[in-house]
Amino acid sequence: MAAAPDAKRAKALPKVNVLMCGTGEYTTGYVHDSSSKSDKAKGVIGLCMFELRRLGRIGRVACVGTNGTKFPGIREHLKTQISDVYAGLDVSMDTYPNDNVPRDTLAYLAAIESMHKGDIVTVFTPDDTHFDICKVAIKRGLHVLVTKPAVMTVDHHEQLQELARRHNVLVMVEFHKRWDPIYTDARGRARELGDFSYFYSFMSQPKLQLETFKAWAGKSSDISYYLNSHHIDAHAWQMEGRGQPVRVVASAATGIASSEPFNCPEGAEDTISIMATWKNEPTGNLGTAIYTSSWGAPKGEVHSQQRFHYMGHEGDIAVDQAHRGYLVTTDKEGYKSINPLYMAYVPGPDGHFNGHNGYGYKSIDAFVAAAQAINNEEKRPEDFDAVLPTLHSTIMTTVVLEAGRQSLDLGRPIDIACKEGKWVLTAA
Repeated sequence: MAAAPDAKRAKALPKVNVLMCGTGEYTTGYVHDSSSKSDKAKGVIGLCMFELRRLGRIGRVACVGTNGTKFPGIREHLKTQISDVYAGLDVSMDTYPNDNVPRDTLAYLAAIESMHKGDIVTVFTPDDTHFDICKVAIKRGLHVLVTKPAVMTVDHHEQLQELARRHNVLVMVEFHKRWDPIYTDARGRARELGDFSYFYSFMSQPKLQLETFKAWAGKSSDISYYLNSHHIDAHAWQMEGRGQPVRVVASAATGIASSEPFNCPEGAEDTISIMATWKNEPTGNLGTAIYTSSWGAPKGEVHSQQRFHYMGHEGDIAVDQAHRGYLVTTDKEGYKSINPLYMAYVPGPDGHFNGHNGYGYKSIDAFVAAAQAINNEEKRPEDFDAVLPTLHSTIMTTVVLEAGRQSLDLGRPIDIACKEGKWVLTAA
C-alpha cells in the first residue's frame, strides 16, 4: 500500500480534532458493560487517537454514541485498559449525549456540529447508519474515516462520492488489510500473473461475536457485509484497472444465529458465500471468485480465521493471514496463534504504546496524515484515490456486496454493468 504523507512531516502540520462516532468494540473495546472478550479488549480507534494526540497530531478528542449512560463505564474501562497500561496516554474526551441520557439516536448531530471544517470524524457504527452520519459530516466539511462496508448500497456509495467531491473532503474506508505487508505484497505479485482466473477466500469469527453484534445481526446487516468485505476489497484491489465483476450469485447457511442464546431473527445467516464472475480487461477472459464468511465458528486458536487463494494464468498465491508462526500458550487463555502485525498491544520498553508498525494503526495514521496535508493545501482529496481506499477506489467492493445481498433476497443471480460511469445491478 502506498503511504499517505509521511508521518514525520505530518507532525509539523496543524493538529486536527477528532470525533469518534460509535462507542463499541472497535472504538473503545467496551461491549455490554465490560471489556470485549475478543482480541480487541483495548479497542482500536480510541487507542490510536489517544496515541496520535500524545504525538502532537490530534487536538481535541470527542466520542458520540446513542446511550450516554454507558460513558461512566467506558471512562473506567479506558483508564484500566489504556491509561493505566501505557505511559503518558491521556484518555480524556468530550462525550455525547450527556451521561444521564439513556437513548438519543441523533446525538451525532450535535457532536458533528461541535467540530470545525477540516476536522476528522470516524464512523464505526452499525452498517445501516453509515450513510446518514457520513452525509452530515461531509456537509460540515469534515474528513471521514468510515469502517467497512462504507455503505450498503451502490446508490448511497455514489451519493457520498459526489457529496465528498462537492465539499472537497476526504472519505476513506478503513480497509486496514491494504496495509498488511503480506496482502500488499500479494497484490503486487497477483498483478504480474497475467489474467485473473480464480480467487477463493474464507473469513470467520467465533459464535461469541453474535453476542457483541446481536443488536443488528440479521436485522440491519449480515455477516457478508461485516466480514466478506475484507477479502472482496482485497480482490477488487488486485483487479483495479484490470477487470470488473459482471455477475454474482450467493447462498447461505442458517440455524445458529437464530437459536439460543443469540436469538437473532429467524433466517439470519450464519455463513454466506458469494460467487462472482469477473471479466478481465482488455482480453474479455472470465475469472471466478468465491468469498465465504461466517460467525458460526467455534472458539479456536485465533479470533478470526482468514485466508485466500489467488490464481492467475501464470501462477498462484496462497495466504493464511490467521497463522503467522507466532504461538503463545497461557494458563488464562490457553493456546493462541497471535498476529502482532495487526496491532501490538504490549507496551514498549519505555512504557509507551508500541503498535505503530501494525497495519491496524498504520491505516488510521495514513488517514490523519492525509487530512492534515489536505488542510494545509499540500494535497487534494482526489490525489489519494490511487493510494488510499477512498470511496472512489472501493466502489467495486460495494457493488459485489450489494449484489450478494440482492441475490440472497431474490434467490436469483444478479448481473452487473457499469453504464456511463454508473453501476447497474439487474436480477437475471
